[in-house]
Parts: sequence; structure tokens; C-alpha cells
Amino acid sequence: MNQNTFQRILPQVTELNQHFWSGGEDGKLHLLQCRDCKKHVHPPLPICNRCRSRNLEVVTVSGKAQVASFTINHQPWFPGLAVPYCVAIVELNEEAGLRLTTNIVHCAPEEVRIGMPVCVTFEQHEDVWLPMFEPDTNTTCGE
Repeated sequence: MNQNTFQRILPQVTELNQHFWSGGEDGKLHLLQCRDCKKHVHPPLPICNRCRSRNLEVVTVSGKAQVASFTINHQPWFPGLAVPYCVAIVELNEEAGLRLTTNIVHCAPEEVRIGMPVCVTFEQHEDVWLPMFEPDTNTTCGE
């Protein structure tokens, strides 16, 4: 995507989700995890959606995932938005069903495949680091 002319709409950063939106500052993907049942909680909620515990903590995950689903967008929804681009749902390696909606970057859209291994990378805008995913070349994620 052309970062010079396209201005992303940034998320509202709150106390509950700050760990997620600021994780890119240290190059790591941070999620909530229940201390009681160990389920990851994403999107961020004040309660575990498995056991209903409020005993949550921020943990660092590997940032490695696989493409679960994707679409190639050819519609320039905003001025300056370069097309085509890939919108994907990735499933993180840490837990079955732990998924994020993201963009696949540093890869031609026509090369994206379901099951493709990907790794987190971050795109900074102001004080927000948006987690994007790129093809996993067996390097350390987030660097």
C-alpha cells in the first residue's frame, strides 16, 4: 500500500487494548491470556470468553501464523489507497481458532494462498503499530 498518500483510519487506543496497538514498538505481538484456563482473549475483552475469569494478563506470542482466509481487494475505497491489496484472516500458531484480520504485505497479492505460513510485521502510524503479516521466511517474527 502506498503510505505516502493514503491515511489510515487508526483504532481508538484504550487501557484495555493498548498492549495490542503498541506492541510493534518492541517488535512483538502482545495479546491477553487468561491466567486460569490459558485461553488467549482476542479481540481484547475484560473477561475470558471461555471460563469467564477476569484474571487476564498480557503475553507475548510468536507472531507466526497461517493464512486461514483472504480476499484480494481491487476497489480503492479511499483516495491514495493502492490496489490491489490482500485482506486476510490469519490463525496464530499459539491456539486453534486464535485469529486476526490483517493485511498480507511484502508479497504480491496473487501469491497469497490459504495455509501459507506468515509472520507478523508492524506498520507505525503516530503512536499505533498496526500488525500486518508477511510471508514467513523462517526468520524471527517482528524484526
